[in-house]
Amino acid sequence: MQQLEQRSDEELEKETRFKSAAQAILGTRAAERMDAQKARVHFRAAIAAARPQERLQLRRMAEASLALAERRAGDLKVATEKLGGTPPTNRQLLMLRVMGVIAPPKSAGLPRRIGGILLVLLFVALVITVGMLLVRLVAWPLGWDPGSAAWFYGFLLVLVVLGVLAVLGRRRQRTARAKMAEQRASMYGGGKR
Repeated sequence: MQQLEQRSDEELEKETRFKSAAQAILGTRAAERMDAQKARVHFRAAIAAARPQERLQLRRMAEASLALAERRAGDLKVATEKLGGTPPTNRQLLMLRVMGVIAPPKSAGLPRRIGGILLVLLFVALVITVGMLLVRLVAWPLGWDPGSAAWFYGFLLVLVVLGVLAVLGRRRQRTARAKMAEQRASMYGGGKR
């Protein structure tokens, strides 16, 4: 399965010798793209092509992947623990719950999806308003009245803050990836001895 993970989706679709593993990887990738319907199809094909002793593990993988794709945080934690993996952190589960409200799965229905869009628009308006109020608050002691330009400066302030957060976030991601690569290298290096 680890050798197949490096292959593209097209190569995995054509795989015949290790069809079960290839379909499980395709199901996991579909779940990561939040496409529960495709993930379900791939996992059904994986379970059908698997040997009887592999089916339980594939079902557990399917449960975890579908819980992720359908943004079910509680089910994801339980399924990951059954799978034997490290369960997601509370922060990751919180973000999955937030994504479930903002961008619910296709199966949630039109009213929930429209509600998610409205929540995002409301949040953007609230953030820009807070930015405008901060600009006015800073300008007030200086004796400067930004007038209607406060909205523009508030918008610029929000963009600057988001840019700084993006740069800091990428640095943290790079550090985390380097740490994970180091752990993998030590784990595989330790296994060879």
